[in-house]
Amino acid sequence: MQIPLQITFRGIPHSDAVEARIREKVAKLDRFHNHIMSCRVAVESEHQHHHQGNQYHIRIDITTPRKELVISREHHDKQAHEDIYVAIRDAFKAAVRQLEDYARVQRGEVKTHGLQKTGTVARLLPEQDHGFIETVDGREIYFHRNSVVGEFDQLELGSPVRYVLEEDDIGPRASSVYP
Repeated sequence: MQIPLQITFRGIPHSDAVEARIREKVAKLDRFHNHIMSCRVAVESEHQHHHQGNQYHIRIDITTPRKELVISREHHDKQAHEDIYVAIRDAFKAAVRQLEDYARVQRGEVKTHGLQKTGTVARLLPEQDHGFIETVDGREIYFHRNSVVGEFDQLELGSPVRYVLEEDDIGPRASSVYP
């Protein structure tokens, strides 16, 4: 299958060689999940004014019918990411791992029903479409309006909730919130 692809360069000039490498990597993603609808890749240079020591940041957004996977790795301490091809390789390795994990969940090889936890609504930010759940151990877990099973507007501060915890590059978040 041909995956619709969008490549964006930010802070660096367009490179046909870099684009070719990205296209090669994207073509291989179909092996790990056969229902990819689109893929967006952003290539960024963190410091535009340096000639040496620039670190490259690669962000990959993969859209499937039921989920959008975002791979965004920042390696400020890795000198290897001064090489754009190493940064691309590492980002696509992370993408493959996420696709494999997601495909396992889709096939039912990973049971998620036992992962439900309980907590209370600690903060609501309706104007920003998200809120935070306070866990039993006092941590705050982010959740988005779209994660709420039912109506987001029915939630109130202190409301008891059940949720499914997911960990990603950004940190812990509730993927499903049940009032």
